[in-house]
Amino acid sequence: MSWRMRPIVGGRGRGLLIAAAAVLGLAAVAASQAATVSAGLLKVRLGGDAAQTRIVVDLDHAVTGKVIADGAGDRRVVLVLQGASTEGAQGAGVGLVKAWVADQTRGGARLRIDLSADGQVKRRFLLPPADGVDHYRYVVDVGPLDAGGAGLARAAAAGPAVKLRAPLPLKKVVVIDAGHGGHDPGARGALGLEKDVNLATAVALKARLERTGRYKVVMTREADVYVPLEDRVRVAQRADADLFISLHSDSAAEPGLRGASVYTLSDKAFARATRFVKADDWFMRASLTSDPGVSDILFDLTQRATKNRSATFAETLVGDLDGHAPLLRRSHRSAGFMVLLAPDVPAVLLEMGFLSNPQDEQRLRDPQQRADLIDGVAAAIDDYFADSTRLAAR
Repeated sequence: MSWRMRPIVGGRGRGLLIAAAAVLGLAAVAASQAATVSAGLLKVRLGGDAAQTRIVVDLDHAVTGKVIADGAGDRRVVLVLQGASTEGAQGAGVGLVKAWVADQTRGGARLRIDLSADGQVKRRFLLPPADGVDHYRYVVDVGPLDAGGAGLARAAAAGPAVKLRAPLPLKKVVVIDAGHGGHDPGARGALGLEKDVNLATAVALKARLERTGRYKVVMTREADVYVPLEDRVRVAQRADADLFISLHSDSAAEPGLRGASVYTLSDKAFARATRFVKADDWFMRASLTSDPGVSDILFDLTQRATKNRSATFAETLVGDLDGHAPLLRRSHRSAGFMVLLAPDVPAVLLEMGFLSNPQDEQRLRDPQQRADLIDGVAAAIDDYFADSTRLAAR
């Protein structure tokens, strides 16, 4: 059959088909989700259809693969790449693959795959660098069950004591943006700069979320560096983020003004978001239609749905922050901040307090009080995704 590789895309389908290097003479290869492997990158790419599906794992060195489960009977493939390591990655599937997760085990990098139909691993092999490709590739082909495997699958499906297996747990992707950085210090307090407060809070929030095991957290910056505002939005889009949170610290001429507030994109900024998107034309390229009129309608629907999800999270965040941090009287506000412009990623900007207020600044700089604020933010994230799951299950 003709193998045609394409990237794994998230539930919102924003992946693009990008032609790239050939694998065994097979064309149209595109890169997808990536995670660090030793000194290089590990990429998982899928191609094919519901009859035959190929999984290609890009590696920076040779590895040995061990199949723990081949898919026959329970539609679950488990493969350990011995000698590889990964920080973790995940994605939706193509063809026979429903979803996949890469994580680290003691034996190496583990790739767990849920199949969308009965199937099993048919062949697997390691390709060394060759023909213009400068890295190793571990290839796994998944196809229909053989006769014995088909019987096993039917028996498993019909057995009276069959245990229902939970689907592969894909983590929600949360992007945390520490406002300002580098040559952009942000607001100035009596004890220091906003950029440092924002980064310290972002790092602590990342650790707090990752301890739950429910989230994949992506940072727009992890050091005192400047990241352009539009690039912060691109980070969220490339990560296929489920939520974007930008952390800031406020300042005002009135030293008595204090409390946190949450911003979402204003209605007036909708036109600005359209210009921002069309400047790069990424949404038009990602659209499934070439009709500009239909694309505009899809963009508008996507943008409005995202605005509603952003508002839902903002209200949840305000409610869960109450008791963890003082709030401004009008705590949910709207503005046209650049970092809120992505039309397909729910986003909020959290002003955690005022550095111009001595009490707020002390609260934001004290690790214990900052942890209390972070607990409120983490609770809001948990509540938001829990409500989304309940609605999706109805």
